[in-house]
Amino acid sequence: MSDTLTAPSKEASRPATTGFIDADCHNAPTSIKALYPYLAPRWRAFVQDTGYQEPMVNHYPKVYANAARRDAYPPGGGNPGTDERFAARQLLDTWGLAYAILNPLYAQSQVRNLHLGSELMRAVNRWMADEWLDADPRWRGSIVVNIEDPEAAAEEIRRVARDGRFVQVLLMVRSPEPYGRQRFRPIFRAAAEVGLPVGIHFGGGGGPITGVGWPSYYIEDHTGMAQAFQSQVISLVCEGVLEELPECRIALVEGGFAWLPPLMWRLDKNYRGLRQEVPWLTRLPSEYIREQFRATTQPMEEPQDPRHLLQIVDMIGNDEFLMFATDYPHWDFDAPDQAIRALRDTVRYRAVASENARRLYDFERA
Repeated sequence: MSDTLTAPSKEASRPATTGFIDADCHNAPTSIKALYPYLAPRWRAFVQDTGYQEPMVNHYPKVYANAARRDAYPPGGGNPGTDERFAARQLLDTWGLAYAILNPLYAQSQVRNLHLGSELMRAVNRWMADEWLDADPRWRGSIVVNIEDPEAAAEEIRRVARDGRFVQVLLMVRSPEPYGRQRFRPIFRAAAEVGLPVGIHFGGGGGPITGVGWPSYYIEDHTGMAQAFQSQVISLVCEGVLEELPECRIALVEGGFAWLPPLMWRLDKNYRGLRQEVPWLTRLPSEYIREQFRATTQPMEEPQDPRHLLQIVDMIGNDEFLMFATDYPHWDFDAPDQAIRALRDTVRYRAVASENARRLYDFERA
């Protein structure tokens, strides 16, 4: 099998991708057995004795197995994203990336046994440091947390943040309650305390995945994920997280962004009439969103006329807002030389390709 995943196009006019930063790629343990060295003896024995496999949250069959590109399977076996050296050759080397941020979509927060979920949280972070971050200096990690155990999550954030190769705290966008609720505040306070942004990523669970219940098909699940992102943005603003923590930055990862301008308009309009409900807010909701939120490009809602996409970016009103991402190794991977085409001939291109990520993430902490 070739190492090349969607090889760079041969167009003479294509821009160089060397130095790009990938704000969203994915890795995973080969199985729960890969976490055994990082589990406390009690929990390792528990997992072995019960035959527990691993937490799962897939509600629908994906378009391909593991939602992955078929050319991303390591030649030595295993699922895409489980071989750090193969991934480095196929993603980092092929495209000349400066850094790539690893977002392991492990479902520790879906484990009903609270203590096991938090033990898996700690194990995944230790595994990622040893198996991936030690393997190549271009990898950067996200701290996974158990949202059902916010105090333990905050303690883990403070522990892991001492390793400068971890550059953000990772949450899944679908949750049992909106993240603005007080019970989640220890997670955001800890992230702000250690100076790390919080990435809120596509996926997760906790209840029916739309406001009107369960849809039938994966296409509905995949498209409707934007509803969850909108709900989290509204919650984090209205419940005062960003007012309490002005240094807090939130990255919306793999959630799109074309829905943001009308959301800001609607929220500002309602705030003018209902501000007595949220007296702690000192600014229009759109001001918090523009200043404290960021978003990745993958997947972009791309209109037929590229000029319309530029208008959406203008409507958001912050040139530091967008960061390039590939979503490696998933089926909707965005190749660096093919993505963000609408911005290619604009002054924003280099900012989206790398500079905005450098502003948000401290890659030199390591």
